Amino acid sequence: MKRLEQLAKLQQIQNWDIIIIGGGASGLGTAVDSASRGFKTILVEAVDFAKGTSSRSTKLVHGGVRYLEQGNLSLVIEALKERGLIAKNASHLVKNQSFVIPNYNWWGGYFYTFGLTLYDLLAGRLSLGKSKFLSKKKTIELLPTIEQKGLRNGVIYHDGQFDDSRLAINLAQTAIENGACVLNYTKVIHLLKDKNHQVIGVIVEDQETGEKHEIKGTAIINATGVFTNSIMKMNDKVYKKYIVPSQGIHLVFDKAFLPSTNALMIPKTSDGRVLFAVPWHNKIVVGTTDTLIKSHSLEPIALEKEIEFVLETAQRFLSKKPTRADVLSVFAGLRPLAAPEEKGQSTKEVSRSHKIIVSETGLISITGGKWTTYRKIAEDIMDKAISVHNLPKSDCKTEHISIHGNQKTTTLDRENHLYIYGTDIPEILQLQEKEPKLKEKLHPNYDYRMAEVAWAIRNEMARTIEDVLARRVRLLFLDARAAIDSCEKVADLIAKELGYDDTWKQNQIISFKTLANGFLLKEFRI
Repeated sequence: MKRLEQLAKLQQIQNWDIIIIGGGASGLGTAVDSASRGFKTILVEAVDFAKGTSSRSTKLVHGGVRYLEQGNLSLVIEALKERGLIAKNASHLVKNQSFVIPNYNWWGGYFYTFGLTLYDLLAGRLSLGKSKFLSKKKTIELLPTIEQKGLRNGVIYHDGQFDDSRLAINLAQTAIENGACVLNYTKVIHLLKDKNHQVIGVIVEDQETGEKHEIKGTAIINATGVFTNSIMKMNDKVYKKYIVPSQGIHLVFDKAFLPSTNALMIPKTSDGRVLFAVPWHNKIVVGTTDTLIKSHSLEPIALEKEIEFVLETAQRFLSKKPTRADVLSVFAGLRPLAAPEEKGQSTKEVSRSHKIIVSETGLISITGGKWTTYRKIAEDIMDKAISVHNLPKSDCKTEHISIHGNQKTTTLDRENHLYIYGTDIPEILQLQEKEPKLKEKLHPNYDYRMAEVAWAIRNEMARTIEDVLARRVRLLFLDARAAIDSCEKVADLIAKELGYDDTWKQNQIISFKTLANGFLLKEFRI
């Protein structure tokens, strides 16, 4: 996956069947679907793959216990099926995660055991494990730092857990392996239309060189998530809001706060949302919130009230109380919810189902959805594109397409931090042998090696320090201070690999440090 090769490919084809705008979960999923059906496919992303919402999730592949409670069975059934397919097709990234719900009233254990048994039944043969009622003693055994005062019992159930931006990179690789052209740092600046006001292509600008390219195609798909509205402004004569952004935040703590392989799930917090504390890359990720945001940005910042809410809730349920000083990283993400039909609907009432909008101009836009159902969303988008634009009929093949890196879990050592690379692990180890300098650790407290940085630059289209430390190696999300300490080493290697000068390097370091400070609580910024 090399950017220069993809730029060359962009120039070779005059007319594409499918042009996808946006390199998050929905866009990349659509590129894999489209290319595997045999369509000439190009995807352009203005910044980096999964830069927005798709790298900032709660890291869960789940059917949605909350949707079950809302009675949205069709969404739960669809998501449970998709959970099973991701676990099969990207087994190096998706793992079976057990969750424990602690109950502080007598009826909770029975209520949740019943509901989660239904959840298991809906999953059918794709179930990840059986839900069970737990005694108070067993609940404490599974969650050693759970608040014991008033605890009655617990319930255990199973769902999936994954690494979101790593899956995005692997989807980009899979799309390329199936014949797609995939480019990051390629921004759509204009939609091309014919005399009938139909969209027939896009003009893009390479964000590195400033060079512009005209790309023509049959079906143009807008998969830009929270930026859907800005593409719609280029498209519509009469503009209306298609999405409302809702912000969710997560705090990351040391594993000592929940020293367990089990995750904690609180089904009802004071704001009505579910709160998770999930083990992830040897840390604990705690979230999430649901706050309507008036405007979207590429780098959303956690609001003080959200930070306080997550902290207070974590302190209420954990006997080892995390404080502000214990926060290693805080990240915020925006959910691109389909704009509510009725005024006054809260974000919790707005459906998480995806919605496909076909504009009068022929532009196809996708709103809503979530990582778990990315494959189904892509299938629906492609079926719609084929029917709207009279493309040759071709069936979806992605249920059985193995995603780049997929490795059967029996051979996978999840104790080794390299497990996320799956079938690419031997090549990364080989890099270290060929170039001993790359054996050097990125940071003394972490196992990441410079070989992973070189791999990201050479084979995963990483172009900046942020691309490497936020989305290829997840250090910024796990420990923002450690990421800041490592950034100069990363800048040196990128500059050497891509032929950049010292000025570029210094600008990169300044820019990354500014960004990374947003992942620290304000009183601890550097």
